Amino acid sequence: MYTIQQLSSLLHVPASTLRYYEEIGLLENVKRNTQNQRVYDESHIRRLNGIHCFKRTGMSISKIMEFYKYEINLNTNIDNILILVKEHETDIQEKIKSMEMDLIHIREKVLYYSAIKEALEENSPWPCWDDVNQI
Repeated sequence: MYTIQQLSSLLHVPASTLRYYEEIGLLENVKRNTQNQRVYDESHIRRLNGIHCFKRTGMSISKIMEFYKYEINLNTNIDNILILVKEHETDIQEKIKSMEMDLIHIREKVLYYSAIKEALEENSPWPCWDDVNQI
């Protein structure tokens, strides 16, 4: 069992976020101890790890909520949950491709500006962008 401060520290999530997740229904069945403090268990940690995975990969809070609503009754919602996670998988793959292209561009800039630095240090002519990035 974890208090809100312990869980916040353990998962590096602000306590306000935990309260918000409870308020909107993403964190359910949060018990209270005799001092009326929230008490979290391992099921909440698993849920929060899932939420964070979805958030890190760009899923909106509304889609995350939709996912967990579907998960309540997989017998009737299995098709919906599969559609949702497959669409998210496709979105992630597209983002990865885009980021890979961006990484190539950044690497070209590193080469270009490294060549400029070398030219400055050697007091030689600056490189041309096209020449550096043909290497």
